[in-house]
Amino acid sequence: MSEALQLSALPLFPLGTVLHPGGLLPLRIFEVRYLDMIGKCHKNGVPFGVVSLTQGAEVRKPADEPSGDGFAQEAFHLVGTLATITDYSMPQAGLMMIRCTGTQRFKISSSEKLKHGLWVAEASCLPDDLPVEVPEDLQAAAAALENLISTLQERAVPADQMPMLTPYRFGDCGWVANRWSELLPIPVALKQQLMELDNPLVRLELVNDILERSGLSG
Repeated sequence: MSEALQLSALPLFPLGTVLHPGGLLPLRIFEVRYLDMIGKCHKNGVPFGVVSLTQGAEVRKPADEPSGDGFAQEAFHLVGTLATITDYSMPQAGLMMIRCTGTQRFKISSSEKLKHGLWVAEASCLPDDLPVEVPEDLQAAAAALENLISTLQERAVPADQMPMLTPYRFGDCGWVANRWSELLPIPVALKQQLMELDNPLVRLELVNDILERSGLSG
């Protein structure tokens, strides 16, 4: 196996959610620290890293107690997902609207907060999910997802408002598990745990258990 791709000075976007590979992420950006970063990523055609917050908020807030830069502390998980910008617009000065696709997971080895509040990291890419066919005992999870998409299509939901991107891969464990993890109203910490799992079959088994408990899977 070839050595993992190293990512140097990767700009990070800490969020209160989890981006999965193959996932869709719309963002409305107005903070100065991200306007410049996203503008450069879009211009150069390079991704940025989405990480899930463990402390702090998506928008920087003043610190309750004296701190180095006057803002509340931020902390985030060390495993995140690269985001590639697919749609970009700037409807007015100081406001960007973008849509991103999650690509590859990465693991942070070190991070640094720059003077203007932007985080950058040294990281390495993690392997993509191996294709694993959905087994018979987990077919209900795939069928329920397919039914959901069919219902939305019957309601003529526009393609750009669908909750997931084509191509739909209902026969692939990792893809089905990731899409359910995005859709289900489960804690962010659990979404993070699911995203970090290297085995797509185990990930789908856990998602299927959640679906069965919630009555969403037949």
